[in-house]
Amino acid sequence: MLEVKNIYKSFGNTEVLKGINFTLNKGEVLAIIGSSGSGKTTLLRCLNFLELPDKGEIIHNGEKLFDAQNNKKITDEQIRQKRLHFGLVFQNFNLFPQYNVFDNICLAPKMLAKQSPDYNRDKVLINEKIEKKANELLARVGLTEKKNAYSCELSGGQQQRVAIARALAQNPDILCFDEPTSALDPELTGEVLRVIKGLKSFNSTMIVVTHEMDFAKSVADKIIFMADGIIEVEGTPTEVFGCTNNEKIKAFLSNQLIDI
Repeated sequence: MLEVKNIYKSFGNTEVLKGINFTLNKGEVLAIIGSSGSGKTTLLRCLNFLELPDKGEIIHNGEKLFDAQNNKKITDEQIRQKRLHFGLVFQNFNLFPQYNVFDNICLAPKMLAKQSPDYNRDKVLINEKIEKKANELLARVGLTEKKNAYSCELSGGQQQRVAIARALAQNPDILCFDEPTSALDPELTGEVLRVIKGLKSFNSTMIVVTHEMDFAKSVADKIIFMADGIIEVEGTPTEVFGCTNNEKIKAFLSNQLIDI
């Protein structure tokens, strides 16, 4: 479903990504782990076109979404269209405080729907469909009773669950999470991780940048360990957490209090 080929990204003189390659199949969960500064978030931002790689290709379902050699003059509208393949859940929720929970979820799909040539004719039907899906997603993340609440009235865990529902509302092919529990207290982390685990039963394709090693071990089909802008180790959870011949991952897991 996704091929990432030889991705490089620098900021000024600092080379952050140094030739990243991996593939992801439909329905798979990929966890990306590694120390701060290893390039995990930059990779995720490149996949979501919040940053453009300096080199490399991103291929989705056989279609070349991005080729650094041929995308020097890519337009903002082209980026927006490419971004629709990916949903992104941020560390700090990024809900719109002026809208309630329900409107946060409906806002982007309704704005997107207005671009349809059939919108004026079928506006009522289209909006009803979007709102029905929003209600279904609220039920899936366990927040039906909070649909009229504002973000200031929610706990961090509830805000992150709304953010997940909002990302799903746009029907992304691949749902990406950037450290989805890093801004949460330990007692709220579990509720968010349970929702993400539940998405796997819907055959969702996901990329999760995480520092939750137990979550990565139990949910991911594939794990990538990054260090210094490259992929040091890649494989199943058993292969990655059982890797004893790479000093960088041994040191990382030792600091995470993981037995290897």
